[in-house]
Amino acid sequence: MMTFEDFASAQSFLLIAGFVIAFIMGAVVNKTHFCTMGAVSDWVNMGDTGRFRAWGLAIGVALLGVVVLEMLGMVTADGSYPPYRNGQLIWVENLIGGILFGIGMTIAGGCGNKCLVRIGAGNLKSILVFLIIGLVAYFMLNPFPGSDKTLYSVLFYPWMNPLAINLGDSQDLGTLLAGADNAKIARLVIGGVLGLALAWLAFKSKDFRSSSDFAVGGIVVGLCVLAAWYVTSNISVNIDDQPYSLSQYYSEWDMLAESEAGKPALGAALAPQSFTFINPMGQAVGYAAGGFNSGLLTFGLMAFFGVAAGSLAWALVSRTFRIEWFASWADFTSHVIGAGLMGIGGVLAMGCTVGQAITGVSTLAIGSFIAFAGIVLGSALTMKVQFYQMMYEEEASFAKALITGLVDLKLLPESLRKLEKV
Repeated sequence: MMTFEDFASAQSFLLIAGFVIAFIMGAVVNKTHFCTMGAVSDWVNMGDTGRFRAWGLAIGVALLGVVVLEMLGMVTADGSYPPYRNGQLIWVENLIGGILFGIGMTIAGGCGNKCLVRIGAGNLKSILVFLIIGLVAYFMLNPFPGSDKTLYSVLFYPWMNPLAINLGDSQDLGTLLAGADNAKIARLVIGGVLGLALAWLAFKSKDFRSSSDFAVGGIVVGLCVLAAWYVTSNISVNIDDQPYSLSQYYSEWDMLAESEAGKPALGAALAPQSFTFINPMGQAVGYAAGGFNSGLLTFGLMAFFGVAAGSLAWALVSRTFRIEWFASWADFTSHVIGAGLMGIGGVLAMGCTVGQAITGVSTLAIGSFIAFAGIVLGSALTMKVQFYQMMYEEEASFAKALITGLVDLKLLPESLRKLEKV
């Protein structure tokens, strides 16, 4: 437990730690070319699973670490921000949000994390992508000016929310299979088996072993996610020899603090958490709109800055910093559309390729597995459609390319194939 004598010191440590861990992640992701969209692309287009297994290794490392440290009382994933284990399984939002995010990241050439890495490496296109993701994500969660309506409440809540399933206390696999009393042991067993299996699947592959960068990227990203869980779970404020978590202190602010000075704007963002990047992009927009008020700083926002700074540092050290801009109007348009879809999908799915597929899955939440599957499906199918439309040009309508892509992914029978396999 990292205990501080006052709230300001504890919060400062939280923010600095978020930046430092994310800085390491950004530098390593840039150096090793750890890219989730690239992972799907290599698999779908070339049959190369090296980068996909690196993604799986990152999941396995984070998962193993969380279940072990949670068993030891050193990580608290219950009541996290966002609430991965919420008893309400919003499976439709997880699935559709994941699919939209997967489509968006493919059209825009990378996920939220990759967007920040590219900004650090000099890609000006990614600045526009970030701004659009941030604006869309902000208004998905915050009311439009002069209104009490959000983009989410207008377009999605009325028909998606009624489809949610109440799973009781928690939606994590440990609780569902063994009950609340035995949840930690069950998580340790389930997470241990899954984590070790993912590590084994990675290292057994020749594609994966062909480059040490795959192992370095997967291990470091997984450890960074675990480090964030550990830090955010163990910061406390000492009040009369009684430790208060940051969330507890915030909820009792009027009794514990002498004034409102230094009180954060968002108490939920003080809960245990790890890396996710779409909501923090929305927070970045709110931070700028709020006049860069320090009360709006969060762990996620500092991680946002950290990843970009780490990537910049590696780009300068390795002399790979390059200014890039749009090649054409078509390139510009695809990035704009993709960014908008990522903003919507990332909020609906409650995370991105890191926020759900690594951080969320490390909690064994069912919704995280659904979102992960949706992201991979959306990305893989988009690549298939793009490929067939490019190869067959006018002959390949969107419908034909879509159906053929589903056949290639073995989601439809071969008898429905519309275009000959290339």
